[in-house]
Amino acid sequence: MSDMLNDGFPFAENALAGRTALVCGASAGIGRATAQMLARAGARVIACARSADALEELVAELHGSGHEMLVLDLEDVEAVREAVLGLGMVEIVINNAGGPPGGPLLSNKLEEFEGPFSRHLHASHTIAQILSPRMAELGYGRFVNIISTSVREPIDNIGLSNTLRGAMASWAKSLSSELDPCITINNILPGFTDTDRLGSLAGSISERTGKSVEEVQETWMNSVPIQRLIDPMETAAAVTFLCLPSSGGIRGVSLAVDGGRMRSI
Repeated sequence: MSDMLNDGFPFAENALAGRTALVCGASAGIGRATAQMLARAGARVIACARSADALEELVAELHGSGHEMLVLDLEDVEAVREAVLGLGMVEIVINNAGGPPGGPLLSNKLEEFEGPFSRHLHASHTIAQILSPRMAELGYGRFVNIISTSVREPIDNIGLSNTLRGAMASWAKSLSSELDPCITINNILPGFTDTDRLGSLAGSISERTGKSVEEVQETWMNSVPIQRLIDPMETAAAVTFLCLPSSGGIRGVSLAVDGGRMRSI
């Protein structure tokens, strides 16, 4: 799918020219692909993650100029607040962060909820509180949250992640009725996507359930009608569409990019 950044690019090259996008979790996987896709569409990208080396490499290869890196731990909400206050005008925010380890929900201790909820819900809320008034002044704003299909159909053995993603989806739906009319907020629900996160999740489930990694992965693939993993670029294309001016009528929805895995309507 790398051709999607070249001859197969699905959008006008300057569709987001003049816009600035904050992409969280940009060092790998869906976040990295999204940063690449948004830059290719003309946006100036502020790539945010904990790994300075990965961000430096990413920013150097992004299409266009003016891109920046922001080294930040989203679990440190006060650091998030300080960093975002200093960003200036940002019209597009991609809320994206790594999920918690897999395993049965009842095995999770209360303290294991704190980190994931901080880097997802608390960080996203802090960013929205700071940037949404600025977006209203500019007359344009887009929030896109990368969550999971588990908000509609919980996935076995990732109970904490299911709980977290459901909270994010409800938060976004609630905000969709409060934000300025020029601002949209929507969710992307990735299915089984070819990322390092999926590999580590399979390993985590294997450790907690006693199943082999191969058994875990086979169970996943048997549930996907297209019988393959989603490419991160496919998900990034859906994210980018929701950031376009033409998507202004789409607000408070959850769009699945899952290869048809979900059985619900």
